[in-house]
Amino acid sequence: MAVDVKRSVRAGPRQAHSGRLQRRTTSTAYGFLLPNLLGFLIFTFFPVLAALLISFSHWDLLRPPEWAGLANYRRLVDDATFHRVLRNTFVYVLGTVPAQMVLALLVAMALNARIPGRLFFRAAYFMPVVASTVAVALVWRWIFHADFGLLNSVLFMLGVDDPPSWLQSTRWALPAIIIMSIWQQIGFSMVLFLAGLQSVPAHLYEAAKIDGASSWHRFVHITIPMLSSTTFFVLVISIINSFQVFDQAFIMTEGGPANATNTLVFNIYRYAFQFFQMGYAAAMAWVLFAIIFVVTVVQFRYQRQWVHYD
Repeated sequence: MAVDVKRSVRAGPRQAHSGRLQRRTTSTAYGFLLPNLLGFLIFTFFPVLAALLISFSHWDLLRPPEWAGLANYRRLVDDATFHRVLRNTFVYVLGTVPAQMVLALLVAMALNARIPGRLFFRAAYFMPVVASTVAVALVWRWIFHADFGLLNSVLFMLGVDDPPSWLQSTRWALPAIIIMSIWQQIGFSMVLFLAGLQSVPAHLYEAAKIDGASSWHRFVHITIPMLSSTTFFVLVISIINSFQVFDQAFIMTEGGPANATNTLVFNIYRYAFQFFQMGYAAAMAWVLFAIIFVVTVVQFRYQRQWVHYD
C-alpha cells in the first residue's frame, strides 16, 4: 500500500509536466497555423461569403447595394447569353480534359522508357506549364492568324486552298482555344503520370512477361489499375482548372466572335468589371461554384468503383 502511494506521488508531477508539455506543443502548432488560417479567412472564406450576399443584391460599385432577393438567379434562367456561355464552358471541359489526359499518359510512358535525351524532353514538355499563359496565348494567336499565321501557312503548303479563319470563326474559335489549352496542360499531367509510372513495382511487369502477357495486356491489367489513384487526382484537378478557364479566351478572342468563346469566368469578369453588375456576376460565380462542387462530389462518390490505393 505504501509503495502505491509513493508511485502516485511520483506520478503526479510527471503527469503535470506532461500536460504542460502537451499544451505548449498544441499552442506552438496553432501559432504556426495561425498565419495561414488568417490568410484563408481574409482572402478566401470571408470573400466567398461576401460574394454570396452580393449575389442577392443589385450593386454597381458606386452606390450602396440594394437587396434583390433571387432576382439575379431568376435572370440567369432566362439569359440566353448565359446559356451559351455555360454550353461553351462544358464543351471546353469535355474537349480539353480527356484529350490532354490521354496524351499526357502516352507522353509519360514514352519518357519513362530509357531513351536518349529523355531529361531534355521531360523539361521541354513541362516548359509550357511554367510559361505565362498570356505569353502562350499571344504566340498561339499568331499561329492561328487567318492571313499570316503559321498553321494556315502550313495548310496552304499542303494544298488546302481555303483554310479556316480560326479565331474569327464562330465554328473554329473554341476548338482553337481547346487545342492551345491541351498543348499547354499536357506537361502538368505528364509529370504526375510519370511519377505514378515510376512507383509501379517492376516485378509485376516481369511476372507478366514470364506468363506471356503482351504489351497491351500489361498496359491494361497492370499500368492502368496501378495508375488509378494518379488518374483520379489528375482528372479532378484538370476538371476544376478547365471550368475556370479565362486567360485563353481573354487574350486570344476576348470571348468572341459572337460569344463563341465566352466562358463562365470570362463572363463573370465582363459583368463585374465592364458592366459593373456585381450582383449578377456574383450569382454566376456561385453557379460556377455549385457546378464544380457537384462534379467533384460525384467523382469522389464513384471513385471506389475504379480507383485502387493498394
